[in-house]
Amino acid sequence: MTDPARSATTARHHPMLWPVLATLLIIGWSSGFVGIRYASQEASVMLLLFWRTLISGIILLPFALAIGPRIQLDALKGQALFGIMSVFLYLGGFALAIEQKVPTGLVALIADLLPLAIAALSHPVLGERLSARQWQGTAIAVAGVLIVSLDSLSFGTAPAWAYGLTIASMIIFAGASVVYRRRKTPHMPVHQSLCIHMLTGSVLFGLCAWTQGSLVPPISSKFAIGMAWLVLIATYLAYAVYYTSLRLFPAAKVSAAIYLSPPVTMLWAWILFSEPLTLTMLTGLALTLIGVWMTSQD
Repeated sequence: MTDPARSATTARHHPMLWPVLATLLIIGWSSGFVGIRYASQEASVMLLLFWRTLISGIILLPFALAIGPRIQLDALKGQALFGIMSVFLYLGGFALAIEQKVPTGLVALIADLLPLAIAALSHPVLGERLSARQWQGTAIAVAGVLIVSLDSLSFGTAPAWAYGLTIASMIIFAGASVVYRRRKTPHMPVHQSLCIHMLTGSVLFGLCAWTQGSLVPPISSKFAIGMAWLVLIATYLAYAVYYTSLRLFPAAKVSAAIYLSPPVTMLWAWILFSEPLTLTMLTGLALTLIGVWMTSQD
């Protein structure tokens, strides 16, 4: 794991590093909506996740084998575990909840409370204490997310375990993020760890999709566009920047940027799909920006 003192030095010497990484993270994290919007019209969620992770992992595989240290078995096992937690259980849990008719707006809201869970875990696990100002920023950011999500919230008629699944999936990813930050295994370049995470997820998603039917992808332009977007932006950009940021900055600071995912997703929808942009949404966006700025201050 990157030494905290070294990380702090890096951040001090490069004052624009965090703003650039945070911007890329927000773009990548929120863009998943676009790819899913295109691809899910042509395939089930599990089939979509199978091809997303498989393509992502296969493209990275030759680079993972040729560039960087030789991957040891212990490191492979450790990264595969992270893949199960941060890819299969996180993405798959939300996908299953949606299939069980948990309203999408509620699932999105619970997913976007991830930074709050990471902030809560950071102190007892990592010893990274948030200041009073940062906790105030967290509260403001959560309020902004709630305002943005207000119009799409409903409780639906899904079984009780499906609602619990959404919360469990979010907490699992928060735990994986904190453990990734704390881990004491030898350093592994992001392209190698991400390759292992994606291929691990693809095996498990493939088994789930296979039980539902064929693994053959639909041949259509919408599926191809959606898959390209999911692989290049929602996977490579989002996950690579997220893992890189976790090595350099406190986990709560990194995850705080994700609070901006709902309002930025709203902007994606407005620009690409002409979905309505209301004053309430803009108010939530402004409030979230203020909260994230306060939380990001050291």
